[in-house]
Amino acid sequence: MMRSPADAVETYILAKDGNRPFLMQRAFDANAELEMVVKTDAISFPSTARGVKAIADVLVHRFGIDYENVYTVCLSRPSDADRRNFSCLWLVGMSAKSDGKVRVGAGRYDWTFGSDGLVEKLVITIDVMNMFPAAELVATMNWLSRLPYPWCTPGDVLDGMPKAEGFAAIEAYVKQAKAIPQAQ
Repeated sequence: MMRSPADAVETYILAKDGNRPFLMQRAFDANAELEMVVKTDAISFPSTARGVKAIADVLVHRFGIDYENVYTVCLSRPSDADRRNFSCLWLVGMSAKSDGKVRVGAGRYDWTFGSDGLVEKLVITIDVMNMFPAAELVATMNWLSRLPYPWCTPGDVLDGMPKAEGFAAIEAYVKQAKAIPQAQ
């Protein structure tokens, strides 16, 4: 079945956020590549994974062991012209299962799709990730759960963003967000 880039991205987000690894095969090619560029010490990931099973292990299985209440939104949506490549900024929030601490971060996705619409390569850049005490869980999740999911605008993100210390870096990142020129 031919998938659109938006379908593949939505399926990936649903798989990751909902801890549904079986969905990853609907988004990723069997031999897909994952590259992680992590610019923070607040979270860690392996730098690469190859194959849909390995990608699901990193982004769903292992991630789901440590985190819950996961919400990911993309700050732009692929158009029909983005059938091969699509880049967008993203925002994520989650809580740690172990202690309830909240993490909110932002970065960039760079997607490469095959002719069937499945993801052949995904580069995830984590530019900022801040940690908040468990006391911020309700305010953070109330804000995130009100966002249009999984596609929203920077204005949507900024509207109602909690004012706790540490959100200033997230706010500054989102404010500087501009449309990313797409490769043709």
